[in-house]
Amino acid sequence: MAAGLPPPLRPSSAPPPPAVTRALHAINTCTSATALSPIRGDILRDPALLRNTAVVSAFFLACGRLRHLDPALALFASLERPHVFVFNSLLRSLPRPAPCSPLLLFRRLLGLGVRPNRYTFPLMLTSLSSLRDLRVVHSQVAKSGFARDLHVRNALLARYAACDPDLACAEQLFDEMPRPDVVAWTTVITSYKNCGRSFDALATLRRMLAASVSPNRVTMISALGACADHGALDTGVWIHEYVKKQRWELDVVLGTALVDMYGKCGHVVDGARVFSEMVERNVYTWNSIIRALALAQDGKTALQWFFRMRSDGVRPDAVTLICVLCACAHAGLVDIGRKIFNLIVQGEYGFQPGIKHFGCMVDLLSRSGHLDDAFRIVDTMPLQPNAVIWGLLLRGCKARGDSILSEHVTMQLMELEPENASHYVLLSNLYAETGRWLEAEEVLKWMKKKGLTKDAGWSLRMLEESSKKYMDDEYLVECAL
Repeated sequence: MAAGLPPPLRPSSAPPPPAVTRALHAINTCTSATALSPIRGDILRDPALLRNTAVVSAFFLACGRLRHLDPALALFASLERPHVFVFNSLLRSLPRPAPCSPLLLFRRLLGLGVRPNRYTFPLMLTSLSSLRDLRVVHSQVAKSGFARDLHVRNALLARYAACDPDLACAEQLFDEMPRPDVVAWTTVITSYKNCGRSFDALATLRRMLAASVSPNRVTMISALGACADHGALDTGVWIHEYVKKQRWELDVVLGTALVDMYGKCGHVVDGARVFSEMVERNVYTWNSIIRALALAQDGKTALQWFFRMRSDGVRPDAVTLICVLCACAHAGLVDIGRKIFNLIVQGEYGFQPGIKHFGCMVDLLSRSGHLDDAFRIVDTMPLQPNAVIWGLLLRGCKARGDSILSEHVTMQLMELEPENASHYVLLSNLYAETGRWLEAEEVLKWMKKKGLTKDAGWSLRMLEESSKKYMDDEYLVECAL
């Protein structure tokens, strides 16, 4: 301990004096941010209250609850040597994102000679959003002797995964862990899945099982999301069997993940079976089954489920209506699609249509040959039409053989995305199809002059016997990815 410094304030186990009881009551029942400054004044005027960790900690948490942090920061600046428990309470009160850098507060704590504990760093980490600050805290973790603490390491891993887009730092930290626990494995699997790296997520699941670490519900929910994104039906089925073997309750989160996985892998019947087994369902569960039917181009059944959802008292959200309009587009249900879209515009569902709702409606009308109506929506929509909407319109124009409208729409696409070579190729092909060879050649010359090249096309085909499929009770040895 540094010479001349008083010992840090510590929580007291003795019965609180009346002044402390009154102060705690005033803090815990405070419902107005304007009342916090007078309470801070009372604490500063009474040395007994200022030394009491329960009072100071409660005040910090009240400031966080009422989203008014200035009194808390002012009180913290008045403390000569706060206990680490008090500092941790201040960190808990910080909103996300924090109005002040937790690193500045931490440096002041160290300057006062107070050592952090194993709870300090995870609380600090949740307030950080930059890799630079994260590396500073990481170095402080090592200096403070908590580099091997599992709780701190997992918090570091989670924050690196959240702040580092390519996950390089998170991968390095994870590989340096001698024996990662289920929390660490789940963090990496979830991070891969959230970054769109579903193959890596499923490969990490196999590594986890090979390391004899048992997954938990959160692990499997993330893995099911990766299966849905990657189309890895075999792995998803194995996870479903694992869930049954563990006798896990099919709650709304796990059940919805299974429904979504089966739907995106094209097994709508299996998804509906899981849906029927669920005791509790929410709007995300309904969205998953309706989306699956829309992807399967079974628009009429998707609408039946939508009406059943309404009759069950579940309020649709924006995603629900995107799925419904998409189902109408695939099934050619123009009249009912118009009706539902008009209800969205009228505010029947509590929100105004977004760009995706307009896109679905343009798709519906252009697919069914109502090009004038589709153009009218594009011209009158309150949002700026993007390349996706113009692309949907172009598909309808080409399907109807309307070369004049196709040329107009392609020009719009080139204006929106001047560096996209495929738009120039489309325009050149349009000119060639109508015998305008010189103009077609000019477009290709202009494209070459700008240095644009079109990527080669490719396709993906699922082969039933493409890999060995073997699953046993202990772990998944190999799955078709």
